[in-house]
Amino acid sequence: MGGAPTDHALVRRFLDGDRRAFDELVERHRARVFRVCLRIVGDPEDALDAAQEAFVAAFRTLDRFRGDAAFTTWLHRIAVNASHDVLRRRARAPHLAVVGPHEDAPAPEPPLPDHAEAVVGRLDAAAALARIPEEFRAALVLADVEDLPYEEIAAILGVAVGTVKSRVHRGRVALARAMGLASAEPTAPPPASKEER
Repeated sequence: MGGAPTDHALVRRFLDGDRRAFDELVERHRARVFRVCLRIVGDPEDALDAAQEAFVAAFRTLDRFRGDAAFTTWLHRIAVNASHDVLRRRARAPHLAVVGPHEDAPAPEPPLPDHAEAVVGRLDAAAALARIPEEFRAALVLADVEDLPYEEIAAILGVAVGTVKSRVHRGRVALARAMGLASAEPTAPPPASKEER
């Protein structure tokens, strides 16, 4: 009869002082948050960092969760932001090489390795996904990997539904190009239905 408590019930319990309620929320959503982070950052260690940062941020700001949207929508938004933070830190991180006393310094490498020469033919989807712009990647992951509706993605990303559709479309085109597919010619996204206008 009791069943599992809803996310909203766990949030209320946490805000009333039950710290174990947050542990239940983490256990319930950790795999999904990690998956979202992994698809956005492309590296398991960085994804773990992003997921941990997301849950720390959620813990600190849970009192600001108003319940207007689903808890998962709120948590996904935090996970996407944490993933973007990890990517920004990664891009700023210095890449140091150890040089001996009689060696010339090697040419600096780009912040993200360019695998284009090492890969013949098609890249796997995960590597290709890491090569598309962040804003498209987040929308594409939420739409095509997490299978969320456009309205929920719009709430997570804080943009209009039309912007989500555009980002998903452009992300798919960019992903096809990154995978070396010949049919990656840009096409116009489908027109919005009367209900969406």
